[in-house]
This record gives sequence, structure tokens and C-alpha cells, in this order.
Amino acid sequence: MRIGIVCPYTWNVPGGVQQHIGDLAEALIGLGHDVSVITPADDDAELPPYVVSAGRAVPVPYNGSVARLAFGFLSAGRVRRWIREGGFDVLHVHEPAAPSLGLLACWAADGPIVGTFHASYEKSRALSVTAPILQSALEKITGRIAVSEAARTTLVEHLGGDAVLIPNGVATERYAMAEPLPGWRGRGESACGDGGTLGFLGRMDEPRKGLQVLLRAFEILGRGRPALRLLIAGPGDADDVLARVPPELRDRVVVLGLVSEEDKIRAYHSVDVFVAPNLGGESFGIVLAEAMSAGAPILASDIEAFDRVLFGGRAGALFPTGDHEALARAAGELLDDPARRKQLSVEARAAVRAYDWASVARDVLRVYETVTGGGAGVVESGAGV
Repeated sequence: MRIGIVCPYTWNVPGGVQQHIGDLAEALIGLGHDVSVITPADDDAELPPYVVSAGRAVPVPYNGSVARLAFGFLSAGRVRRWIREGGFDVLHVHEPAAPSLGLLACWAADGPIVGTFHASYEKSRALSVTAPILQSALEKITGRIAVSEAARTTLVEHLGGDAVLIPNGVATERYAMAEPLPGWRGRGESACGDGGTLGFLGRMDEPRKGLQVLLRAFEILGRGRPALRLLIAGPGDADDVLARVPPELRDRVVVLGLVSEEDKIRAYHSVDVFVAPNLGGESFGIVLAEAMSAGAPILASDIEAFDRVLFGGRAGALFPTGDHEALARAAGELLDDPARRKQLSVEARAAVRAYDWASVARDVLRVYETVTGGGAGVVESGAGV
């Protein structure tokens, strides 16, 4: 099958949707399919061989953060040409309601189109206002996928229609084994009591990722645990993060910044407790699935998406969202209880198998087969944008 996948967010900045699309493309290629991905990206960016640039992205406030999207004449022209030359059996558009390439592709294409909805939010004035405009594009989608129940609810309430639920996937084997980062001990080697390492991965400058909650919890824990360290990875200003840490604790906070995929995996294997203090706006939590694949004991805020991924606390401990004191207590209990951490690690590795791409990609393929009806080469560039 010839499959065209549309990514709404720039490939230059890591994110959950980009990771999802890249892993899906590689899983489909591994199953013998021909896949092309179009995405916003700098023209000189190093891209995988199956990825095509639609032009540089611009930052746009979207869903409680700043998304880097592409929407304009240049991008529209590249999308039309990509569709015309692709000869795709099916077009798979991610986040088609976002003002980016997915919307352009829906307007431009005629034929079988699958849309995957990732985002979750309770209210969106912008989406309510633009919904009538979006309908001309969204009505072309013949198969809808939601990555979580929260994303499905957002779709139903804001845009109408329904979707089949297929969770985000994770390449579990990729994360299963790795050496810790230089200067960090692997799990099981760290001291208990006054030592150990907490970890965070996410955009440091995005409030809804909750790093500020973790920093306040670390301040409480760090004063009573002289060897406790905090390892932080992700895009953002390291100096700004360290400025929010009391001077006497700064030498125990290590900010790696944006890391490679290899070092991200090694970071998961360098911490005793991986903390996901997100405040909301998450429909799934791919970072949890990655940490689960690595066997990291997890402590996460009890937002609905995380509660579902962690099976109500069985595959990872939960704390009340935004409560830094509760986070500090729960993290301290885990640091002092190696048996509990080991149990959570075992449960996480078992639970995450449900999200392995080996099964998730096949579920997506079944949606493709449903909308194509076995046809071939039927997606064409229409008279849209």
C-alpha cells in the first residue's frame, strides 16, 4: 500500500505527535508498505529518507502552548505537488483541525483520507469560531482515529462525529535496554535514604508540562536528602530553570537541554523515579509509554490521560495534579522503597505491551483497508487550496 502521512508540527522540534508519526511510518515500512511523510521543516534540516519538507514553520499559540505550524501559499503548493506526485492509496492526516498542513491536505485532496486526532481540551473559543470553516475540510475524512478517550471526547464535542480509539504506539524494544548517561548510576545502583535521582523529560518552558511543580517538590526533598539529584531533559532555557532553584541546591540539578534520541533513552535508565508532573492538556502521554518501556518507576500527576495509561496507578504511582507537597511525599516514599520501585518497573514493562507498534500499526492498517476498500492509487490533488 502507498501511504501518505501529513504531520502538522515542525520536524525540527521534538514532540509527541512527531514521534508518533515517525514511529508509525517506520512500523508501516517494516511491514512492507511504501510511506511518505510531509511536514513543516527547515529546507536544510536533516530528515529521514521518507520525510519531505513543506517549508519552514512559524510559532502559533495552539492548545495551551506554542506550536510550530506551516500554513500559507508555499506550504499549500508543496502539499498539492506531494499529493499529485505521490500516487497514494490513502492519505493519513494528523491533527486535521490544526491550522497547518493537515488542513491544507484535506482541502487539496480527493480520495480516501484518514484523520488522527491527538489533542485534548475542554474549551476552545478559536475552534468554536472556526468550526464551520473547518467542516469543508473535515467532511472529506472517511476514517477517524482518536489516540485516547480524551481526544475522542474533544472531537465529538467540538467538531461532531466519532472515531475509533487506537492509542499512541511506542517502540518498546528501542527503550528496553540502555546504559545510563555518563556520571549517572543505573537503577538498582543508587543509594536509598538521602540519595537517588529524580528525572523529568519535557519542554521546560511550557507551564502545562509542570516542571515548576517538580522544582518546588525538589526544594522540599533536597533539603532533607543531601545526595538527591534531579536530571532534566528537554527544550528550553537551562539558566531560567536553574534560577528557580535555591542556590544551595543548584549543583544537584543537571539540565541537559534538548537531547538526542539515544541520550533520551539513556536518561530514562539513569533515574530512580521518573516524574511526569503535567498539569493538563495531555490526551495520552507518550513520555509515559517511553518511560514504561524503559522500566522506569513512574510518578505522575493524576490527570485523566495519565491515569488511563498507568492503569489507575498499577503501572506507576499517581499524585494530585499541581500539588508539589504531595509530589514530594510520594517521591520520598518511592525513593525509600526499592521493592515498590521494582514492582512498578515490572508492572510498567508488562502494561506497555498494549502500546507496542507491532500491534498498533496493524490496527491503523485496518482503518486504511476499511476506507480504501482494497482500491489503489485513488488519492488525487483536487481543486482545493
